[in-house]
Amino acid sequence: MTDAVPKGQSIAGRVLSGLVILFLLFDAGLKLVSPETAIKYSPPDLGWPLDVPTMTMLGTLLLIPTLLYIWPRTAILGAILITAYLGGAVATHVRIGSPLFSHILFGVYLGVMLWGGLWLRDSRLRAMIPFRAGASA
Repeated sequence: MTDAVPKGQSIAGRVLSGLVILFLLFDAGLKLVSPETAIKYSPPDLGWPLDVPTMTMLGTLLLIPTLLYIWPRTAILGAILITAYLGGAVATHVRIGSPLFSHILFGVYLGVMLWGGLWLRDSRLRAMIPFRAGASA
């Protein structure tokens, strides 16, 4: 059904995906288990209400797609939903004028790692998004 993924490529993809998954689970878990801590360390000028219901909602909206990303059958759907979540984070930081490389682009860095890890470990995604040297239009 799908082509075999070279072992080294699969390991690299799993490591990259694992790092993203750990970060996202930590972020979602903190918002769900200890929303007061998430509120305490959130910048006050983000424009979001810094209260328990908002943190719980954001934690849930991150946890569900992260769990979908972990399961191979739904990994692409999870990646799409996480990308949307990260887009909201980028837009929030652009709106308030956060520093570019450390805050605004952090969501982009995570997104590149998220999709890069999935691309390395999933031959179906590589078939849909091929990177070829010397390809002509």
